[in-house]
Amino acid sequence: MSGNSPNNKKSIVDEYVRRLSKYASDIKFIDDTLFAAIPSNSFREAVKLVHDEFDCYLRTCAGVDERPVNGFFAMYYIFGDDRNGLNIVLKTYADPSKQVFPSVTDICPAADWCEMEARDLLGLEFKGRQQYRLVLPNWWPKNLYPLRKDVPHDIKPKPSFTGERVSVGRKGSSAPIPVGPYHPALHEPEYFELYVEGEKVVDVKYRGFHVHRGIEKLAETRMTYQQIPFLAERICGICGFVHSTCYCQAVEKAARIDVPERALFIRSIILEIERIHSHLLWVGVAAHLLGYDTGFMHSWRIREHVMYLAELLTGSRKTYGINLIGGVRKDINEDKIPKTLEVLSIIEKEFARLVDTMISVPEIKFRLKETGILPKEDARKLSVVGPTARGSGLDRDNRRDLPYAAYKYADFNVPVYDEGDNLARTLVRVDEVFESIKIIRQLIEQLPKGPIMAEEIDIPENRMAVSLVEAPRGEDVHFVITGYGKPYRWRVRAPTYQNIPALKVMLNGVMLADAPLTIASIDPCFSCTDRIVVVKSDGRREVLHLPSQWGGMGCSRL
Repeated sequence: MSGNSPNNKKSIVDEYVRRLSKYASDIKFIDDTLFAAIPSNSFREAVKLVHDEFDCYLRTCAGVDERPVNGFFAMYYIFGDDRNGLNIVLKTYADPSKQVFPSVTDICPAADWCEMEARDLLGLEFKGRQQYRLVLPNWWPKNLYPLRKDVPHDIKPKPSFTGERVSVGRKGSSAPIPVGPYHPALHEPEYFELYVEGEKVVDVKYRGFHVHRGIEKLAETRMTYQQIPFLAERICGICGFVHSTCYCQAVEKAARIDVPERALFIRSIILEIERIHSHLLWVGVAAHLLGYDTGFMHSWRIREHVMYLAELLTGSRKTYGINLIGGVRKDINEDKIPKTLEVLSIIEKEFARLVDTMISVPEIKFRLKETGILPKEDARKLSVVGPTARGSGLDRDNRRDLPYAAYKYADFNVPVYDEGDNLARTLVRVDEVFESIKIIRQLIEQLPKGPIMAEEIDIPENRMAVSLVEAPRGEDVHFVITGYGKPYRWRVRAPTYQNIPALKVMLNGVMLADAPLTIASIDPCFSCTDRIVVVKSDGRREVLHLPSQWGGMGCSRL
């Protein structure tokens, strides 16, 4: 049953309320989100109900230090019911003297990283699972938890050289092969340890989170609501507009701010330009990894047209800086629309010619087909998103399922392939380029007149909202609890965070030569490095921390 009609949605929400009432102490439904507070002793039963019986998937979870408000630490688990256009937020809490929560990773494997992130940053413990340090470096002092409200944002523990064992040598009869700590083609920090038998990969270990930039803490302590869109846009060097839009939407939703329609259309148009730019970049990188550098150069040549379009409409080739809470700062000059449509036609024609040629090369098709397979059931368990999910038969796209900005005014297809291999993920992105061009044309044709900023912007305290934007790499999630003059809590979950754990499944059994392409097939966005890692002959590594001004951009961790 689809929940798109108001009557259907009401009956579905009523069913959620009826069945969750058995566990919940407080339930409320606002817009498209149902919030339920569940005591910790019945929390796992409530999660089983939502995940297994309502067939929801976990978008992310977030720890919050609510001691200054109510005396407790809290965990929020955010689920998606995209078929019915709903977010389900389950909250549980723990006594501050114990700080122990029940883990749900045996029910939702996708909760693994976000639980361990809450452990690192807030000092929360999770019963019933293996616990480990995830995002903070090994030298970080124990009992110092950066996201607690009583920890200042500018505290600077003295960094040190530390040792970290990254390999124990052979695993069974296999041999380890390191890839990283700096990816040779994607040019970002990551460390994969591939275990091979002959030429076949039989297992993989991943070590990421080399950089932590403290963006969430900065926003919660040092910045105002209207400054944060510019910080959010710097989360990622490729899809930064996705993040500023997602943040603005979260605050606008929490504060019930009516954004003018013209601003919503402008956001959708720029988001689709960003998607085309990102997919063309990826097609070029994939061609390079396949040894087809002619394809790489032509893809990036066509991408230049997209960069020109972005500059024509926003004034910048990248990092546009036009989003604000309540609307946008820059209008679209309608004198530029004919040129925009002309350039879109050029992109469409040249990209179609490139794809026809590239996909018809037998060696390219051979390397893509039936490699890096992610079965649909594994994709669901791991809650993967974007082209990675749609290439494994999961028909999810937030632009259609929970429409935001001006997507409800556009008619478009959501490409889905069932094969789950590298070819399927490639074809999803190729199809999406043409769909994005179609969306932009429709929105330009319907672009309404009127203001581009809301007249009144009042943001009350203690409001919550979940905002979703379908980024080129997949679903981007921003969760906001409003505070005085700034967010009390701002949680960001970029799509790569959700997709990396699936590589363990995708890499299992692939030929070593296909491993770089399989890793790239999720279009990962690792964070740029500000550390040097030296792997020593005894299997340990030393980590040198460089001054923060040497850091760069990326979206792996915030």
